[in-house]
Amino acid sequence: MFASTLRRSVLLGILGLFVAVGAAGADDKKDVPVDLKVGDPTPAFQLRNDADKIWNSSDHFAKKWVVIYFYPGDFTPGCTAQAKAFNAAMDKLTEKGVEVVGVSGDSVRTHELFKKTHKLSFTLLADSEGTVAKQFGVPVGKGATVKARDAANKPLDLDGKQYEFERTATAARWTFIIDKAGKVAYKNIKVVPPDDAKKITEFIEKANEKK
Repeated sequence: MFASTLRRSVLLGILGLFVAVGAAGADDKKDVPVDLKVGDPTPAFQLRNDADKIWNSSDHFAKKWVVIYFYPGDFTPGCTAQAKAFNAAMDKLTEKGVEVVGVSGDSVRTHELFKKTHKLSFTLLADSEGTVAKQFGVPVGKGATVKARDAANKPLDLDGKQYEFERTATAARWTFIIDKAGKVAYKNIKVVPPDDAKKITEFIEKANEKK
């Protein structure tokens, strides 16, 4: 009886080890960063936009050129310069059948204010946990407290006080272009904010010339 009990204990111990190893392996896979490359299918996702409505990638991808640009946050100098450059290029990009979408960890409310303040004509998506950024392989850091500034770079006042907000996640500044087949056609992980729209426009122009 002792031998039987011993064998059962050993078997249970081995089984527990396999389960533990399997669980650890699953956790390791969760932590492996995504390495999205040009030519890869684009991850599908849903996020709320600056109008607090669902933006579903399946309604946009594989139908037109779509620029998805991840940026650290609203109302910061570099991100404001990047957004304004895209806004200035929107007429030309729209003529070429291009949709531009900005994604950051800011809330719907903050996106709404940022868009209104700078009169942006394209969609902003709220990726508050950085989940979609991670699907694209974009590094995501901790959040930040930001004091909003208006188009004249003065404190943005709401209800008699400066608007200050908390961003829960901060994504790196990466830009992707999704082609009409729904695949990654362009990836830039070293974006210069004021030049991003220009590079995108040039890429689309060259791509259209090849057809």
